[in-house]
Amino acid sequence: MIKSKASNQSKSVRVSRYFSEEFKRKKVAELEKKLTTVAEIGRQYEVSSPAVYKWVYKYSLMKKKGIKMVVEADSDTTKIKALREHIAQLEQMLGQKEFEIDFLKKQMQIASEQYGVDLKKKRSGKR
Repeated sequence: MIKSKASNQSKSVRVSRYFSEEFKRKKVAELEKKLTTVAEIGRQYEVSSPAVYKWVYKYSLMKKKGIKMVVEADSDTTKIKALREHIAQLEQMLGQKEFEIDFLKKQMQIASEQYGVDLKKKRSGKR
């Protein structure tokens, strides 16, 4: 019983911390310059992510100018770019293959007309 009372008392004591406006502005400026991340600030100063985002909404210069900042991980950006390049390569290869198929069909048609043999027929068995 004694242990539970002691643990309850230690949990009920909560330390309130306040950060100056200058500190918050400085951290928001670092975020805008991409020198740090919200997670890093949260870990370093033991602040929740929502609290840091409140700082951003309140002190961000971009917010005041009406500029929207899209937060996207660099890995996502590079992944999307790589996928778009891959799609472009595949489309180019598809176009080349369609051109080859059309070319071969035309050759078969010309050969059929020139030699009088229907090359499109599928013959089964011996000739």
